[in-house]
Amino acid sequence: MSSKTLRTGLSLVLAAMTLAGCASYSGLTTKGQSLGAKTLKAGQSLSGVTLSPAAWPKADWWKSLGDPQLDGLIREALHDSPDMQIADARAHQASAAAYAADAARMPTLDAGAGVSRSRLSRDQDPTGQGGTYATVRNIGASFNYNFDLWGGQRDAWEAALGQARAAEVDQQAAQLTLAADVARAYSDLGQAHIVYDLANEDLTRTRKMLDLSQRRLSSGIDSEYQLQQTQSLEATSEASLIDAEKRLNSAKIALAVLLGKGPDRGKEIARPKILQASAVALPSVLPAELLGRRPDLVAARWRVEAASKNIAAGKTQFYPNLNLSAAAGAESLLGDAMFGSASRFFNIAPTISVPIFDGGRLRADLDSRDADYDLAVAQYNKSLVKALGDVSDSINQLRDIGRQIGAQQHATDIAQDSYNTALQRYGSGIGNYLDVLSIEQQLLQAQRQLANLNAEQIDLSIQLMQALGGGFQGETLTAANATPATQYN
Repeated sequence: MSSKTLRTGLSLVLAAMTLAGCASYSGLTTKGQSLGAKTLKAGQSLSGVTLSPAAWPKADWWKSLGDPQLDGLIREALHDSPDMQIADARAHQASAAAYAADAARMPTLDAGAGVSRSRLSRDQDPTGQGGTYATVRNIGASFNYNFDLWGGQRDAWEAALGQARAAEVDQQAAQLTLAADVARAYSDLGQAHIVYDLANEDLTRTRKMLDLSQRRLSSGIDSEYQLQQTQSLEATSEASLIDAEKRLNSAKIALAVLLGKGPDRGKEIARPKILQASAVALPSVLPAELLGRRPDLVAARWRVEAASKNIAAGKTQFYPNLNLSAAAGAESLLGDAMFGSASRFFNIAPTISVPIFDGGRLRADLDSRDADYDLAVAQYNKSLVKALGDVSDSINQLRDIGRQIGAQQHATDIAQDSYNTALQRYGSGIGNYLDVLSIEQQLLQAQRQLANLNAEQIDLSIQLMQALGGGFQGETLTAANATPATQYN
């Protein structure tokens, strides 16, 4: 290359860099500011709660609920549920996009060869005769490389990689959500069995009252009106039992759906055992380590990081860039030497691109990327606030529900004793019918309330395990070997 050619090339580069000032991103910036976990006060809400470094859930946290069947159902759901298939497919999509972004940074080399046979018309034939035939053979290779002077392609790849990492964490979040949903549906199934038992027990008590009422009527102690009241109560109890059976069947179907199976799968599930509520305790490092224990928070942070890299990639579009393309090969007519000197060709074409005037397209694109970043930060902040709120709400409710259950159990025992006494007096002909009726209703209400509180305690335990991340460990990710940055701008 001559010195004159070199000087010309350098002059073009300098001129391009000067003209690049015509396209500017001046005045465009982001507004999002990520919250710090320590800025969100939760000390008073969590005061009095047992703190322990070992309070983080294990990966198989549902085993602490004490029913081996539940462990099998959750593993079945994680393997067969369409929800997990959707999460896996989305992670695959994001991984493929990152792979494509990385491939776009690499040079390309293509090769080709061909033969064409032609009959030339008069105006195509250089001899002017027409009707002649020609066979052209060609073989060659082409090369193209974008120098990525300002690192825009690398930033785009890192942005895509951040999205892939977020999608991989989303897989973990989907697993946690599905496991929690199955555990809660399993608890609901157990509750539905209990409600059915209570309705059946209530119908048995009502029929016993009806039998006593008929005997008292025959003895002239009660009136027809009192018998009719008891018959109406029996019909109501039968309706309640039918409703309880309907809810029981719905609970079985709901669980089968979560397992990714048909409704008949629910009929194969044995009655759940009485689940054990988890002990009320919190990790001693909450809320600081919650950032790395909640998959939704980790995914949100990766999306903020990816949005930041997208902004960096967008800014490089305002600068000049250098591209190099080259081609070499041979082309000859039939009869000529294919690789002879006259058949060979090559070309080298360095190209400088300079954004000068585009009607504001580049600024609009960068402004959109800034907005994406602000949105990602806002979604991260929302996830963080919700995470601490979930933990505080679950722990506060769990802290007091044990006392509620104790008080309700005492009330239920008293109602049971009162009913037994009133029924015995009524059967002996000395009790009041209205007393028996009133106490029976009180007993039924107390039993249902106790069952509801027990189910609520289990549900809150599951919610707490989910709020604490369900045993998620960010360092187990395969696509991400680093923790997303905490400062993005």
